[in-house]
Amino acid sequence: MRHSHGYRKLNRTHEHRKAMFSNMAGSLIEHEQIKTTLPKAKELRPIIEKLITLAKRGDLHARRQAASQLKQDQYVERLFAILGPRYQTRQGGYVRVLKAGFRYGDMAPMAIIEFVDRDPNAKGAADHARTAAFEVADE
Repeated sequence: MRHSHGYRKLNRTHEHRKAMFSNMAGSLIEHEQIKTTLPKAKELRPIIEKLITLAKRGDLHARRQAASQLKQDQYVERLFAILGPRYQTRQGGYVRVLKAGFRYGDMAPMAIIEFVDRDPNAKGAADHARTAAFEVADE
C-alpha cells in the first residue's frame, strides 16, 4: 500500500524538485503557457492553483507566502496584479493541461500547460521587449 506517497518524485531530490517547480511556476506566470513533459505538467497544476488562490486573497500574508515559493519578485507582482483579479470570480480550475504528442529524442509524452483565460500576447512578450531593447542599444 502506498500511503503518504501523494506526488511524483520525477527522479529528482526534494531540493531539485522544489527549485524546478518554482522556476516552472514563474515561467507559467510570465508567459501564461509553457510546454513541458506530461508528468511535470500534472505536478505543476496544484502548485499554480494554490498560488492563484493566494493571489485572489491579495493580502500581505498571501503575498509573502507566494514570494516564498517563487524565485523573483516580478512573478509575485504579476501574479497579484494581473492573474489574481482575472480569476476573482472563478471557483477553481485556473489552468489546463493539453497533451502535445511525444518528444523526438526520447519519446517522452509532452504537454502544454496554460491558463484558462490566458492573454495570447503574453507568451514571449518579455523576450520581444528584450530583443527590441538590444537592437536599439546596438544602433
